[in-house]
This record gives sequence, structure tokens and C-alpha cells, in this order.
Amino acid sequence: MPEILKDPRRARVSIALVFALHGSVTGTFATRIPWIQHHLDLGPGQLGLALVMPAIGSSLAMPLAGRIVHRFGGRAATGALITLWCLSLALPALAPSLLFFCLSLLVYGATAGMADVAMNAQGVEIEERLGRSIMSGLHGMWSVGTLIASAVGVLAAHQNLDARLQLAVTAAVLAVLALLVSRQLPDIRSKPGEEAPPHFALPPRSALAIGLVGFCAVFAEGASMDWSGVYLRDVTGASATVAAAAYTAFALTMAVSRLAGDAAIRRLGPVPATRVSGAIATVGGLLVVFADTPWLAIPGFALIGIGIAVVVPLAFAAAGRTGGNPSQAIAGVATVTYTSSLIAPAVIGVLAEATSLSVSFALVTLLAAALILSAGALRRPPSATGRAEPPTGGPVEAVGGVPSDARR
Repeated sequence: MPEILKDPRRARVSIALVFALHGSVTGTFATRIPWIQHHLDLGPGQLGLALVMPAIGSSLAMPLAGRIVHRFGGRAATGALITLWCLSLALPALAPSLLFFCLSLLVYGATAGMADVAMNAQGVEIEERLGRSIMSGLHGMWSVGTLIASAVGVLAAHQNLDARLQLAVTAAVLAVLALLVSRQLPDIRSKPGEEAPPHFALPPRSALAIGLVGFCAVFAEGASMDWSGVYLRDVTGASATVAAAAYTAFALTMAVSRLAGDAAIRRLGPVPATRVSGAIATVGGLLVVFADTPWLAIPGFALIGIGIAVVVPLAFAAAGRTGGNPSQAIAGVATVTYTSSLIAPAVIGVLAEATSLSVSFALVTLLAAALILSAGALRRPPSATGRAEPPTGGPVEAVGGVPSDARR
């Protein structure tokens, strides 16, 4: 039985703002990549090499996040890591060469991954104590942060603002906001005597099946984000403007679906919601594969966005309920899903080179269909209770418990 937070509204709003701040860093950086490429005179291959570095940094650093959360508590760890992630935004534009650009992106990715694990662990704990789904909405706030920040970045690029100035100022503002917001998080800590996770470990076995569900969803997400515009241009003959609309449709439907997803999850339960999501994404993938006009492909990408929107939040929530140390399990799932985001664009490109983009998205469609079969990995355990007890007399106080009518 998940325990109820004394001030659930403040806890939920605070963690939602942390997710929005995390997304804001991502959206800001993405819009200034062309400026950095031009400033450093990087070719496509050099830029592609550099942009792999954040995923590598994240994968290497995420296993450390569980130990940091265990040692310092959820509030302090989340606050420190999200602040470092915001500050790291200033580094890439200051790099004087490709080597330093790659190194800055390793740091950028490492802080991103650790902050991601800490905030998801905090979100899972708050969700368990509230006794209802909130993870989809939290990831929706991440998408909202990305969209708002990218709009600001586009405006800055249109005004030819120096990215070094913009990213430095934005980093400082977001870091201050992160410090203020994180102070309002509940101070959720590990149980007294609970064993600390190792400094580095492979994902726990309990997280692998859940991670594979996230892998399928993130593969479809990465492929659609990076290749939707190219697909519309090369396969359906769309103009550059119409091709750009494919990504817009995908991103917007993901954001809206995540914000609305908690209501569907509460009504259906994690496993049926994932199966319905997989079915929707599969239909979208089929539309894309067989599209010969933009007006079939764009709805297809939109349906993929709707279908995969809630799967990753559900995977993180399921990882946090596997028992043991939730942040370590979440780090394991995050490592698997980040690996998917690392390899998806390359796999699509290699397969398209050997066959066609339509065949590449047939693979995406198969992975979407796999969500229907693998959804059982997200089933709630028989006793889905909040694990981490607040310290006696600490900021988080249990005011009672209620039965959790956890659907399966």
C-alpha cells in the first residue's frame, strides 16, 4: 500500500517542474547545433561522431546515480544533479575544437543521464506514495519543456544571437530555477540499513525485461525523430516545409499523449495501456511503410508518437517497483533505453542504405508490435508498496495508507 504524502500537490508540482527543466536543456541545445557546427567548421561525419558522445556519457555515468541517491537522499541528489545538468549546457558552445566539443558532450551526457535517473527515481517514489499514476504526465512536462525551449532557441537563432552567450545565460537561469524548484521536493530517503548500490554494475536482471520494453519504444522514437523528415522528402516526395511537419506532428502528439496518459493508465492499468499503445504505434508504422504521399506518412508518424508516448514512463515506474534499490533498477532500465537511442538512427541508416527507408521502418513497426507481446513485463508485483520510508521526524510524513487498487 503506497503511503500518502503530507503535501502531495507540492511534491507533484515540484517534480513536474524538474522534468520540464531537464527538457528545457535538451530543447535549447538542439536548436543551436547548427551554429556550433558552423562555428567549429565541422563536416557531417565529425558532427555525427560528436553527437554520439552524450549517449556514451549517459550510459557510463547512469549507474553512479543510484549510489548518489542512496547516499544523499532524493531531494539533495536530484537538486544537485539537475543543477549540474543545467550548467553543462554552457560547455558545448565554448569548445574551441572538435576534441573539446566531444569532451564537453561527454560531460553534458553524463550529467544528463544521472539527473534523469535521480528525477525518475524521485517521480516513482512520489507516484507510489500518491497511489496513482503520474509518470506519464511527468514525461509530458519534459516534452513541454523541450518544445518551449526549442521555440526560444529558434528565435535566438533567427536573431543571429551568439550561441555562446545564449547558452551561458540560459544555463545560469535554468540552474537557479533548478536550485529553487528542487528545494520543494520531498526528502525521500532509503530505508535505514538498506545496502548501498555498487559504484558501477550491470543492469539488474529484474530490469532487463522491463528495459527491453523501453528499448522497443525508444528505438521507434529515435528513428522517427531523426528520420521522419528524410522519409517524407525521399520516399513521399514532400517539400522541405511539409517534411518538417512530420517531426512537429510526432513531437506534439507525444507531448499531448504523455500529459493525458496518466488518466488512461489509471483506467486501464500498465499492461493493457502498453498493449493498446503498441497497437496504435503498429498501425502508425504500417501507414508509414506503405505511404506514397505525405498525407499518409504524417498521420503515421503522429500515431507512432501517440503509441510510444507512455511506454517509457511506464517502464521507469515498473523498474521502481521491482524491489531492492529503485534508483539502481531505474538506472538499469535507463541504460538499456539509452543504448537504443544510441543505435537506432545508425541502424535505420545502414538498413536504408542496404535496402530502403520503407524496409527500415518495417523494423520500427515490428518493434512497435513487440510492445503488445512484451507488455506483461510491466505488470505490478502482488504487493506494490512504497519502499523507502522517510526518516523519523523528517520532511516527509506518512499520514496513513489506503489500499491500492492496482490494475494488472
